[in-house]
Amino acid sequence: MDFFILVTGTDAGEREDYMTEKIREYSMNGALIIGVDNGYGNMKTARRCFKTAIAKYDSAPVLSRDYIEYDGGYYVIGEGRKGFVADKQTDDDNYMLTLAAIVKELEARGMTDSVNRARIHLAVGLPLKWVQAQREDFKRYMLRNSSVEVGYKDRLYCIEFAGCTVMPQCYSAVTENLKDFAGVTLLADIGNGTMNLMYLNNGRPMESKAWTEKLGVFQCFQKIHNMVQDKTGDNLMDDVIDNILRSGKIELPDPHASLVEKAICDYVEEIFQKLRDHEYNEKLMKVYFMGGGARLVENFGEYNPENTVFNNDIRANAKGYEYYCYMLLRHQERAGRR
Repeated sequence: MDFFILVTGTDAGEREDYMTEKIREYSMNGALIIGVDNGYGNMKTARRCFKTAIAKYDSAPVLSRDYIEYDGGYYVIGEGRKGFVADKQTDDDNYMLTLAAIVKELEARGMTDSVNRARIHLAVGLPLKWVQAQREDFKRYMLRNSSVEVGYKDRLYCIEFAGCTVMPQCYSAVTENLKDFAGVTLLADIGNGTMNLMYLNNGRPMESKAWTEKLGVFQCFQKIHNMVQDKTGDNLMDDVIDNILRSGKIELPDPHASLVEKAICDYVEEIFQKLRDHEYNEKLMKVYFMGGGARLVENFGEYNPENTVFNNDIRANAKGYEYYCYMLLRHQERAGRR
């Protein structure tokens, strides 16, 4: 795993996004840097988040407007549930979801003309321990076409790909703020499919102490489903469980509510046990939780509040990819001039 140690700070401009949050925009050599976090549960960009699910149709959908048109096919976004795939480049779904994420992000940036043209540098990521082995294949997968035309909401997006940079999840989310991490801190990025762990020592990554565990929020989903079904015979709808995991609120009657709470608490305790397996000691170091599972730990876990930090911004990695990519490209450009 190759880490480029970043010096924090930026000279990129800022603009206001559709939710009034100030989000920086980065560009290099005339190409917009667009960060896409290809999560197993949700696709995220700096400004948008949607379910990692897509279904193809041969004709335009009647009931949904949230679809893209590409190469003669119509792809409804957020329909169904995509299973866990360790190698994301083994099917077309992640590519189509990435195109959907790009046009949604471009729309959020104000590109809403009937025809929109953009030259972009794609910034994506992979789990910590998978980056080195899968980076080149994932980059080729994303750059399979040098340019594409994608229809979305009666608009046409003509996209030219200037390049693609693949970065490590978890670390990328905090690179802009490394100076704030004093002492030893364990980063715990809990996604839907995996949990990425990494130690920082005064803001510097400890490469030998980084792990990717298959202990994402989907494991909690399965615990809830199985426990309720086993104890009551009832089958909770997927959307009901998703809403609980997303909001952290259990709005069900007993005994269902108690069973759901127990399943979540059991899952959170598994997380802390995994941290302890990797030398975590809440008395001697800090832990920084992020990702979709951070809110579950905050609401249902037992922890030392003085040494525990929660970042509940589910788009933190996507934003971090843009910053990290910008800094890498700027470093490469300066090195090429020497």
